[in-house]
Amino acid sequence: MLIDTHCHLISRRFSDDDLAKVIQRANLAGITRMVTQGTAEDDWESSLGLAAIFPESITVCLALHPSEVHTARANWQRQLEQLAITHSLAAIGETGLDYYQPVPEGMTENRRKALQREYLEFHFGLAERLGLNIVLHTRDRSGDASFRDAIAIAEGYAGRVRPVFHCFIGNQDQLRLAFDKLDALISVTGVVTFKNAGTLPETIAWCPVERLMLETDSPYLAPEPMRGKRNEPALMRHTAEFIAQLKRMDFEQLAMITTQTAEDFFRFPESMKNS
Repeated sequence: MLIDTHCHLISRRFSDDDLAKVIQRANLAGITRMVTQGTAEDDWESSLGLAAIFPESITVCLALHPSEVHTARANWQRQLEQLAITHSLAAIGETGLDYYQPVPEGMTENRRKALQREYLEFHFGLAERLGLNIVLHTRDRSGDASFRDAIAIAEGYAGRVRPVFHCFIGNQDQLRLAFDKLDALISVTGVVTFKNAGTLPETIAWCPVERLMLETDSPYLAPEPMRGKRNEPALMRHTAEFIAQLKRMDFEQLAMITTQTAEDFFRFPESMKNS
């Protein structure tokens, strides 16, 4: 019924013994598939291994997260490309630009931004070569420079690689820019349910439902009324129900449309659809 389009199931906050129960709870809550993100070199094989254990429930995206650029090994691009060629990925991701985290010791702000942009270009090129779409992370301490820089890079691949801006917390002007220039999608987390969500609920109410996907970003960002606890895919039901109310539509209709959007974006084979 629903697809959690962005979670981190190999996080240390999910123990090996707990994962089967996490997936079972998700299925009972109507979450039929989860797209887990392998975002660091040491996570890639583990993410693929998890999908091999739970093929009916878990699909994988792989990339180097922008906060990991300073730790990347010399052969990371070759390793990622080889894994992407030999395994069936849902998309390239989570990649992007992060101007929020502190600058790593020994690196200047300008160097970090340049390296992140260089690596994002690589991810877009890899997605294009493999016929995949891309999952983008953008975050700033203030303003929206990472968002606009990501759009500038994505424009070079418009019409060939479709991006989704995950954990979107921006405004209508940003949405219009992403939609008009890139035909982009956004995915929404439990942040939209927070009491201090600002204008985000209004923005999501305005956003065309065909542009939306749903996610948990678990184990982070548990929605109300579970805020502050470890998030997991089953809790996405709270976010979905909240958004259905925001948009004044039936929950079943929201579930059907967002599921179809996710299946198309991640190019799931027929065997994975509506499972």
